[in-house]
Amino acid sequence: MVRLVDGPTVELDVYVAAPCAKVWVLVSDITVPTRFGGELYEAEWLDGATGPAVGATFVGRNRNELLGRWETVSRIADHRPERAFGWDVRGFKGGFDRPVARWRLDLQPEGDGTRLRHSVTLGAGSSYLSRAIAAEPGREEEIMTLRLGMLRQGMRTTLDGIRRLAEA
Repeated sequence: MVRLVDGPTVELDVYVAAPCAKVWVLVSDITVPTRFGGELYEAEWLDGATGPAVGATFVGRNRNELLGRWETVSRIADHRPERAFGWDVRGFKGGFDRPVARWRLDLQPEGDGTRLRHSVTLGAGSSYLSRAIAAEPGREEEIMTLRLGMLRQGMRTTLDGIRRLAEA
């Protein structure tokens, strides 16, 4: 059974026929995923940040046919140029100590190109997802399967979009 409390993870990867340096420019730009028509349609830095750095925060504006519209606040948790970019999404209650999700993009040189891995681990922080499960605990597996499928599809779209831009 897929349960939120277990911290389910979705991980996908793609080979990009471009060097890590070129892929990194796209991966570390929080606005790039907004170009591909997924849930995230707008992102902007907060609190005076102008670019990625550990501790910098940004707002993401999202929309989904089934879930409606919502905003998230995220904090950069990993920033290693040409290697890794990760952020934690803050829950409704509290800070980043119990994130609702931990997102990562990892780059690894592979031949003349880059292996790009995209992953998300769902957390136990208070979110629309945790509230939906609390309201209908008998449907948790169904809810989780649906949400993980949505995330997988969005991640695939993002990876394919980054690959197309980097290879152009």
